[in-house]
Amino acid sequence: MTAPEILSHVDHTLLKATASWEEIRKLCTEALQYRTASVCIPPSYVRTVYETFGDSLTICTVIGFPLGYNTTAVKVIETNQALMDGAAEIDMVINCGNVKNGRFDAVAEEISAIKKITGTKILKVIIETCFLTEPEKIRLCGIVTESGADYIKTSTGFGSAGAVLSDIALFRKHIGSDVKIKAAGGIKTKEAFEAFLEAGCDRIGSSSAVTLFATEKING
Repeated sequence: MTAPEILSHVDHTLLKATASWEEIRKLCTEALQYRTASVCIPPSYVRTVYETFGDSLTICTVIGFPLGYNTTAVKVIETNQALMDGAAEIDMVINCGNVKNGRFDAVAEEISAIKKITGTKILKVIIETCFLTEPEKIRLCGIVTESGADYIKTSTGFGSAGAVLSDIALFRKHIGSDVKIKAAGGIKTKEAFEAFLEAGCDRIGSSSAVTLFATEKING
């Protein structure tokens, strides 16, 4: 697998609280240069990035990030604003408290509400696997599928752990045929990128991929 092939599956990401405009602009320039799938940036930068780069760049942003316990009404407002500002892809965090309380109906309703807003634009659902049991992950695979989301995503990168290959295998077994997989959190070597893509991921969220693959050649 070549470096350009891998980078075409990467959401080039910068979500740290202290991210400056210069850092965000550099991220976007790198995304264009290395042809990553998107940039994943804080909502507060979406409009500025769209005004600066226009449709030359696919802009992804996060909703209910990173803890997910915002109310659905707040997430709806966040999503509407992000789309108006120029976002083409939305990565939303579920309410894990609802999962732990067995309120899977509320999780499903929230995802469906956000998908209704995003329409044909891409919705990725972050379930934060590090906090979940295997039965909860399996149940959420079904909910993400039934709610019409485009992707199930492992992690925010802000939890107690990131993506693991065993969860990708579990996802593949239990999601619908129209749902894709995004992994994020802790994927930092060329071997790990290859392993996650070969396991069935369509996207990988990473802040380090461009640095890694700009300097390393992957034979494929």
